[in-house]
Amino acid sequence: MRKAVVLAGLAVAVAACGNAPTTTPQQSGAASSAPAAAAKPLEGVNIEIAAKWTGEEQANFEAVLKAFQDKTGAKVTYASTGEDTGAYLGPRIQGGSPPDIAVLPQPGLVKQYADQKALKPLSAEVQKQIDDNYTPYWKELGSADGQVYGVLVKAAHKSIIWYRDAAFTDAGVQAPTTWDELLKTAQAVSDSGTPPFSLCGASGWTLTDLFENVYLSSAGPEKYDQLAKHEIPWTDASVVTALEKMAGIFGKKDYMVGGNTGALQTDFPTCVTQVYGQDKGAMVIEADFVAASATQSGAKIGESAKVFPFPKVGETAPVVLGGDIAVALKESPGAMALLEYLASKEGGEVWAKLPGYLSPNRNVSPDNYPSDLTKQLAQTIISAGESVRYDMSDLAPSAFGGTDGKGEWKVLQDFLRNPADAKAAAKALETEAAKAWK
Repeated sequence: MRKAVVLAGLAVAVAACGNAPTTTPQQSGAASSAPAAAAKPLEGVNIEIAAKWTGEEQANFEAVLKAFQDKTGAKVTYASTGEDTGAYLGPRIQGGSPPDIAVLPQPGLVKQYADQKALKPLSAEVQKQIDDNYTPYWKELGSADGQVYGVLVKAAHKSIIWYRDAAFTDAGVQAPTTWDELLKTAQAVSDSGTPPFSLCGASGWTLTDLFENVYLSSAGPEKYDQLAKHEIPWTDASVVTALEKMAGIFGKKDYMVGGNTGALQTDFPTCVTQVYGQDKGAMVIEADFVAASATQSGAKIGESAKVFPFPKVGETAPVVLGGDIAVALKESPGAMALLEYLASKEGGEVWAKLPGYLSPNRNVSPDNYPSDLTKQLAQTIISAGESVRYDMSDLAPSAFGGTDGKGEWKVLQDFLRNPADAKAAAKALETEAAKAWK
């Protein structure tokens, strides 16, 4: 949604690769000859890495892997897991032939595989890269029972709202910065004859993303962490407050393309095409990856398709990220070296120059990104510092936060259908959470 550990001195050799002195004649007067090529530290080492990426995402990641191969001499083979990472990795782990490294789409899988004793602890060199380049929060996400296993290598920025520029121009409005301003903007757009929101209610995970942004901003990072771990119940007053804020949209059928029923029947990415291909709505509340569907619909990013940061509901400007965590499943000579590279500033900058990527590495400068949008989003991540939080539903047991038609997805869909009673919805969420954490 991851035989000796690393050869002694490997990290130093990797860092120095390409800087070794050329050979010189051993005896005075010996005939001069071309310098011998410096041996690369992982020459002859094979590494297999598995991740869910296909298409352009896979091609871009393979470009990063090529940079690592050119640097170290290793041969890296990429395997696509498909969308169900667990279904791919499970049989391979059980059969004793896992890939050297797996990229996991959910932090919950880190703990799951750690409990199965399937993961290898990170070397001191990899942990140093994490300490140098990431906030402590990201280190914790890749850990289980106090042991560090994973490196967050790719982020998805979920705290933005996309809008169709022509719809805002027609309504005479500009991008809002607070929740109250968002609702006023929505009313103005509605008055101009366009439903302001195209919600993807059939894809329940989009509703969890909306809740997480509202909750992080209104309740703050500390409460967010407590709720994510079920240390406070979902009946807490802070949850009810967030749901009541969401009802400001859900409670007005004219604010949604197709009303409440239409919103519940619209999946992702259809909600995007309703805004940019069909001009039915004005805004989509979803992550940076909306860009792909918007482009396919004929929109130009930064021109007809624009974004603004998710408006502040409370004191905190929310920055919620999804992401992918790389873990080692084998104690192979190259696994830790590749993880060290992926966690480094160098590896992050190679990847950042390619489309469709955001780095959680705070030392990867936004100047590396190829578009103004990704530069803006990257700067938002860096500026948020310790307030950045990971997608809450991806931190939860999948029965609660990641299953279609069940748990949080279903309760929020029910609330979208009838947003009249926020307290009842909070109670239903707690009932589901209690079962999942039991």
